[in-house]
Amino acid sequence: MKLALKKFNSFLISYGIDGKKFLKALKKERSDWYNADLKELEKQKGSDKTFEFGAHYPILNDKFEEGGSMKGHYFHQDLYVARLIYAANPTKHLDIGSRTDGFISHVASYRSIELIDIRPIQSVVKNIHFRQADLMKLPEDLIDYCDSISSLHAIEHFGLGRYGDPIDYFGYLKAIDNITKILKAGGTFYFSVPIGPQRIEFNAHRVFSVKYLIDILSKNFVINSFSYVDDKGDFFENVELTDEKIQTELGCFFGCGIFVLIKK
Repeated sequence: MKLALKKFNSFLISYGIDGKKFLKALKKERSDWYNADLKELEKQKGSDKTFEFGAHYPILNDKFEEGGSMKGHYFHQDLYVARLIYAANPTKHLDIGSRTDGFISHVASYRSIELIDIRPIQSVVKNIHFRQADLMKLPEDLIDYCDSISSLHAIEHFGLGRYGDPIDYFGYLKAIDNITKILKAGGTFYFSVPIGPQRIEFNAHRVFSVKYLIDILSKNFVINSFSYVDDKGDFFENVELTDEKIQTELGCFFGCGIFVLIKK
């Protein structure tokens, strides 16, 4: 039942409605404290003209939540991989499609990073060098281009059309093959995708089984380390990939597998 409700809420979110937050905001006690606080503030204001009231803008849930969230796929992978790149200090680092307001900004705070995405980016930011390209088609000037490359929570989208890319059932394989060609021998590939029972949830993403990932990645890479974020949003660093963990997807239905790979 919980899984069904979670899926339904994910469906609503795709149309801009967070059903979970909406239902919480409807609770009577939340509107009661809002109205009580408003009356108290109006009373304290009295005849003072420094700040007049504008349109009401009720925020009814923040008071009952934690001061910040330090969970989830993006929070953990972005921080973790940025830390690894800082320690590795590669000559040239290139990223494919990772989150700009997370991983990219983390890395740009201490070094230069190049970014490729299929969609345009108009902003100009120090240490971030952007190029628009479809990585299912490899530009020739990128062959043997860098000694360090990343693609975090991006490859699962290739070929599903979500970001304006052409529909291509094998788009993820083309992207991985092209990334392999971009990276110099001995270079490092930081890679993450959703893990769990293998499936396409069109047009949001693919979810990969751990075994399938190991099979396709091992052709050209040595797996240096594996970490993951589970369904609860908790992070597990440098996990040994035993047969049991591989077969059970580490207990994940929609987790995030994070590979550090060395090109053979």
